Order: sequence, then C-alpha cells, then structure tokens
Amino acid sequence: MTRSQSFSVPTSVRTPARSPKRVSRLFGDLKVRLKLMVLHNVFFLILAIGVYFALYPYLPDHAKTNLFIVLGAIYILAVLVLETTIMPLYVYRPLQLMLDADQATQHGDHERELIHDSLIPGDEIGQIMRSRNATVLELRKREEDLAEALRKLEAQDRLVSLGLLSASVAHELNTPLTVLQGSIEKLTETTKDTATLERLARMLRVTTRIRRISESLVDFSRVRTQHMAPVPLRHLIDDAWALVAIDNKAAASRFVNYVDAGEVVNGNADRLVQVFVNLLRNALYAIPPRGEIAVHSRRLNRNAQPWISVRVEDNGPGIPPDVLPDIFEAFVSTRLDAKGTGLGLTVAEGIIHQHGGTIAASNRAEGGACLEVTLPAACKGVSAGANSNPAANSSIAANSSAGAN
Repeated sequence: MTRSQSFSVPTSVRTPARSPKRVSRLFGDLKVRLKLMVLHNVFFLILAIGVYFALYPYLPDHAKTNLFIVLGAIYILAVLVLETTIMPLYVYRPLQLMLDADQATQHGDHERELIHDSLIPGDEIGQIMRSRNATVLELRKREEDLAEALRKLEAQDRLVSLGLLSASVAHELNTPLTVLQGSIEKLTETTKDTATLERLARMLRVTTRIRRISESLVDFSRVRTQHMAPVPLRHLIDDAWALVAIDNKAAASRFVNYVDAGEVVNGNADRLVQVFVNLLRNALYAIPPRGEIAVHSRRLNRNAQPWISVRVEDNGPGIPPDVLPDIFEAFVSTRLDAKGTGLGLTVAEGIIHQHGGTIAASNRAEGGACLEVTLPAACKGVSAGANSNPAANSSIAANSSAGAN
C-alpha cells in the first residue's frame, strides 16, 4: 500500500463543512409560518436582551430582577399577539386561501378556484391574489374557446363527409336521369294522345326536379362563385313565400310582409331566397293551424355603416330551450324523423356569413320563435332588380327542399 493510498478517504464518506449558503438554503426551505416565528422570536429576544443590558448598569439590584421579569412578559405577550392575531389574519390566512384555491384548480373544482374579492387584502399578497384570479379566468376562457373550436371542427368534419357523400350520390344519379329524360322526350315526339302527353309532361317535370335536387347536392359539396348585386328585400321575401306557399298548410295560414319596399341589400338573390325559404318553411311547420307568420325589418347602424335587420316571427310554440343554443349546428332538428334533415339552418347560416351578415334565433316574449337576419345595406343610388326567372326560382325551391331544417 502506498502512502497516497493509506491516507485516501472514499468520497462517499466525506462530510463537507456546512457552509453559510447551505444554512440559508435550509432556512429558506422552512414553511412560512416557521420562518416568521424564528425571525420575530429572534428579533424580540435581541431587543429584550439589548434593553436589559442597556439599563442594567443604572439600576439597583432589586430593580434588575423586576426589569428581567417585565421584559420577559413583554416578549411573551408580543409573540402571542403576533402568532394568534396579527400573523394569522394578515399573512397565514391569505396564503392558505391561495393554497386552497390552487388545490381546487388542480382538482378541477371551478366553484372554489377563485378567491372572492371580499377576502383579498390591499397589500402585495392581494395583488398576487388578483393576478392569480385574472390568470385563472383567462385560462378558463381559453379552454372554452378551444372547446368551442373543437366542437365546430367536428361539425365541419361531418359536413365535409356529407358533402363528399352528396357529390358521390349526385354523380351516380346524373347518368340514369339523363337517360330517363332523353327517353321521355323521345316518347313525347312519337305520340299525339293528349292523356299520354300530359302523363309524359308530368314525368318530365318530376325528372327535371330530381335533376335539380341532384345539382343542389353537388353545390352543397363545393364553394360556388357568387354574383353580388343590389337585391330588394320585400320582393325577395314575397318570392320566398310564393315557393313555401306550395305547401297545403300555407293556404290556412296568415303571412304578412311588413318589410319596407325601399330596403335593399347587396347579395346574391338566389342564395338569399334559399335562406328565407328555409326560415319561412320552418315557421310554417311550427305554427298551429291558421297560425301567423310575420316578417319585419328595421335599419341599424354598426361601425358607421348602414345595416338592415329582417325578423321572421311566428306564433308557434317557440324553440325548445335545449335546442336553442345549438340551433345552427348541423343535424340539429326536432323534426329529424319527419320532414327535416337538420341542415337547413346550418346552410342558411353559411350563406348569411358569406354575405358578411349574421343570423340569430330567439323566442318571443309573447310566444313563438324569431329568426333575425342582419345584412349590410346596399349603397344608395344603385338600381335593384328582382329575380323574376321562373327556372331560377324552381332551382331555389329544389335547393331549399334538399336543405330545409
């Protein structure tokens, strides 16, 4: 064994001297209550000892004992007041409130994760509490926004899948429909019997309608370039009601158009008619026999720009409270098993958003539902022509039938 080996000490058994930095670290790791207890005990002890030895040389022997007892009593009383009243009220309690709130946040207890304003002091600890409350509120808002975005993304995924399926179905229908339509037209040319010609004409109309529905399925799966022009709202809503009035129930219902004849918006007439056909048809389905549907308009001013609000109101039972928050979501329909696909209001909302407007649903205080469409008003001085093309109106009716809610 060499000299260096005989005096070597394993590293694992070496005990380094305790440095001041290590002592300060140990003190810093203490609980706040213990730390403050040590600090104010040391402070009062040094103060009492300092006072005692400062007065000691000037006091007689019997007074020295009394001074020691008085300083000891003052020291104990001061510590008790600090530990039982001042420190718990202004330091320990606020810290415990923050710890409890943090525990509630970690366990997802949203009711207890915020500290009430009445419990927040006005010092630096109170600033930390307010900052924490604001951070938690912002976090919850971000979580809600994220959840809403995910919900909309899921709905869009369903619509994309539906669009692909619609395009596939339309593609499969177009070829046999073309053959069928051509065959009917050939038969029309080869016969002169009036009854047969009427029957063939009826078959041709039905075939044409099916083709338009097929085209609407293709349109649903792709974004179309829209031609925007000034559109008179009153005439457009009258056209929409004319398409809805084909339903037998419309004959026993009352429809009133209160829209001002001078209200003009900038948009695509065909697409806007599709929106109001959906809204009016939904209202017609909702109202009782001999019910009433009314359409009102009013002018708005948003960001120094003119807007027009159109409200479609009915006296039906209204929208169920559990359906109202999600009324514009895809496949939300109380008539899903009867006449609706749950897509009409979703499509209507998309069309209105493409026009830069908004659509909202609510229940009227006097009963019934209210669908409000808000669109930018057209600039004054431009001409507005109504869409009087019957073929276009028939196409709109087919599109609306395919997407009615």
